[in-house]
Amino acid sequence: MRTDLEELFRDNYPRVVAVAARVLGSGNQAEDVAQEVFLSFSRSSVPADEAGGWLTVAATHTALNLLRSGRRRSAREELAGDGPTVVPDVADLVITRDERSSVRAALARLPHRQAAALVLRHSGLSYAEVAAALDLSPGSVGTTVRRAESHLLEELNRHASPE
Repeated sequence: MRTDLEELFRDNYPRVVAVAARVLGSGNQAEDVAQEVFLSFSRSSVPADEAGGWLTVAATHTALNLLRSGRRRSAREELAGDGPTVVPDVADLVITRDERSSVRAALARLPHRQAAALVLRHSGLSYAEVAAALDLSPGSVGTTVRRAESHLLEELNRHASPE
């Protein structure tokens, strides 16, 4: 049994970390999410042949939940006057970070299934793999992803700062 878990870990760990990193934008946080996901898997009764899809979806959901909780924590900190300290940096780097932050915040506001489909598809999974992971019909994955992209764009435009 232990060898099976070690093999599942070895075979799936890079994908789980990559999916979480795509959502979070942080390798360190992605590593933490991967550890949490594998711990959850070891406690679950998921069959080994379904592990790949389960782990990928769990990484997506866990990373999205971490984004959402971070957004709530930031809002509480700002209300308390303990907002993050802004360190002067190169302008291009700040703009890039702001854009990524905006996309992540908008992604966190999407319906969970749409956000998961978008992240999984843009993480390199095929339509069939996304369908299996999210229990969708393969024919509906494209529609779900396009709707998610459209809603993501709406969220980005809705929360864009006027210039």
